[in-house]
Amino acid sequence: MRDKTQANSAGPGDGLVRVGAIVFFVGAVATLVTVAPLFLGSDPFPPIAYAVCMLMGVGFLIAAAGVLRGVAVQRRQAKSQA
Repeated sequence: MRDKTQANSAGPGDGLVRVGAIVFFVGAVATLVTVAPLFLGSDPFPPIAYAVCMLMGVGFLIAAAGVLRGVAVQRRQAKSQA
């Protein structure tokens, strides 16, 4: 079985998962930044800043699409070998 595994090989959905993680992280940082003025008592940010927080959900969806793409390719490979 060891000869069939590939070390450090990128799967079909790995790129989407990486991009999704980066987008999610940007959204998470934006969420922390936009919530901070509420605790500090300063003026809130403009509405566009709250729209950037939606990147968290978008990043999650992109990463989930990458995972599903990888699963679909693996299932196709398993069917073709069986």
